[in-house]
Amino acid sequence: MRTTKILSLSIPPELLRQAERVAKEEGRTKSELFREALRRYVEERRWRALQRYGATQMRRLGRTEVDIERTVDESRRAPARAPRHR
Repeated sequence: MRTTKILSLSIPPELLRQAERVAKEEGRTKSELFREALRRYVEERRWRALQRYGATQMRRLGRTEVDIERTVDESRRAPARAPRHR
């Protein structure tokens, strides 16, 4: 059984030429190149969503970026605590 699905897509000729050139330079298939591009795009979207969430929470709590940076720095300098068991 296949672990992948076949997809047909349309892209402008110049973008295809660029993809072919990059794939050849890196010794990869176009499929590998497009899979990596899509994975990175999805991950970037997740990261942006997390950043928006953090900004929303920061505003809701009335905190600034300086406050957050200070809190993170303090947390990193604090001695590590042993995990609590329930």
